Amino acid sequence: MELTASHWMYLAGTILIILTMLFRQNVVVPALLMTFLVGFLYGDSLVFAFQTVFNASLTAAGELFNIFLIIAIMTALLHMLKTLGADEAMITPFRKVMVNGHISFWVIAVVTYFISLFFWPTPAVPLVGSLLLPVAIRAGLPPIGAALAIALAGQGMALSSDYIIQIAPTLTATSASANVTLLADRGLVLSVVTGIIALVLAYTSNLRSIQKPSIEHLKKWEQGEELPSHSTKGRFSLLFAILVPLSFFIVVIYMGMAKFLDGFPSLEGGSGAALIGGVALMLLIIGSLFHYPKQFLQDVSDHIVKGFVFAFKAMGPVIPIAGFFFIGSGEMASKILGTSPEETPSFLFELILAGQQLIPENAVIAAFSILIIGMITGLDGSGFSGLPLVGALSGALAPTVGLDAETLGAIGQMGAIWVGGGTLIAWSSLVAVSGFARVPVMDLVRKSLLPVLIGLFASTIVALLIFS
Repeated sequence: MELTASHWMYLAGTILIILTMLFRQNVVVPALLMTFLVGFLYGDSLVFAFQTVFNASLTAAGELFNIFLIIAIMTALLHMLKTLGADEAMITPFRKVMVNGHISFWVIAVVTYFISLFFWPTPAVPLVGSLLLPVAIRAGLPPIGAALAIALAGQGMALSSDYIIQIAPTLTATSASANVTLLADRGLVLSVVTGIIALVLAYTSNLRSIQKPSIEHLKKWEQGEELPSHSTKGRFSLLFAILVPLSFFIVVIYMGMAKFLDGFPSLEGGSGAALIGGVALMLLIIGSLFHYPKQFLQDVSDHIVKGFVFAFKAMGPVIPIAGFFFIGSGEMASKILGTSPEETPSFLFELILAGQQLIPENAVIAAFSILIIGMITGLDGSGFSGLPLVGALSGALAPTVGLDAETLGAIGQMGAIWVGGGTLIAWSSLVAVSGFARVPVMDLVRKSLLPVLIGLFASTIVALLIFS
């Protein structure tokens, strides 16, 4: 495999963006400039370079629009509930359990973990975001703390093992010619080790910012989203305070039946989120009709517009960053560069493959190398796209380093999904978490960085100690 100048420019761009993030600076401009330079070197044309910058953002917007849409819909629903005065009534029952910020953090983490384990984090985020986040914030948990609990438990701990649906371990094991069940079991252990450590560190880092319960916390949080500054408790506030949580609870029950019983269509990943979004839209229409029948047509439109305004404010800067990293994936790069998938280079993966022979035949070095490679493949914001590569490398290295392919594959899977699945990459589904919590996505990345890295380091050591 021959590495070209565009490969090296992509590598330089990746390093530059990471360094810019570490220095707590905005990475939109570096991402745009490096996308331009990669396009120029690949196409050997200024015209092609200009087109590449635009096409990269356009492709990224298309790939991320499902996240935009679910944030916009759920935000529109929240606007409607506030006009009815149902938002406050809806969260009242949860106060009996989530009495303070400390308990709220762990309740959110546990609920998110179990929903995400069975249905993936995509539908878990809007459910937890709409029902539990307001309660937690009223109880004194800062929005960034709530966002950390959701991201680390869902996008991190649950998704990295994917123990119930088992798409991730199947992808990894198939490429490594390994046992799927054994790899999944080891992945579950490593995900729990990583997750518990990361959650404990995130919790302790937010201890000083947890405050006493107060309605003022919720009002301040809502004002940050430019919600109406007033709401009145209308005749139907109690009705919709019951109807909305009940509707989402029925959705969860249905998804569980679809998972475990025959005769129900599968509702995994995006299908579950689509069901939640559709239910939310119908609730939005019904609630607006009950609130003000003569003006509900205009009210529904206004709520949706406000939802989209908020979604684009939250996610807009992510698009050009995602565009750069999508060039690293052959499938996405073909859309951006306008070439066939067979002829399009996969810059990120080809760079990794070119350097794999530098890994020494030592169990410890091999384990951490596979972890790092997995983390690098996660930079595309998927988490899953790098699993075949991680699996193939694990299968190739296993016979020479004294570790089995299942252990190496599980380690690499942790790195790929914890990074790319939505804890350390701003252009992944992490933007949905930040959107619902109304915190800057880059702040969430920085707060997650150290807990996740320590957790991954510790779980790799555990793998070496108990699985070697």
